[in-house]
Amino acid sequence: MWLAVVGLMIGIVLGLLIPLGVPIAYSKYLSVALLAALDSVFGGVRANMENNYDNVIFITGFFSNTLLAGILAWIGERMGVELYTAAIFVFGVRIFQNLAIIRRHLLKR
Repeated sequence: MWLAVVGLMIGIVLGLLIPLGVPIAYSKYLSVALLAALDSVFGGVRANMENNYDNVIFITGFFSNTLLAGILAWIGERMGVELYTAAIFVFGVRIFQNLAIIRRHLLKR
């Protein structure tokens, strides 16, 4: 657990120290990929609380969800349809569902 907290702190410090801008053209891709990644993280926390966590499933789900969300945004842009909003909706709903389940687990303790 401490390793994750230390990694998070290092990531926050590096993020604040390194000036990195995202071009507006990539903002749709980044927003969808970030939501997909957050969905995987909250799903991993939920699985860990349910004693059902598998590292291989987490890693493959993290990268495949992020990649699929980016591809969906790209295809939508090529078609002239904002498909990324569907991905944002789906991943947003899943994040809130996972947070609700995590909250219930924490309140039962």
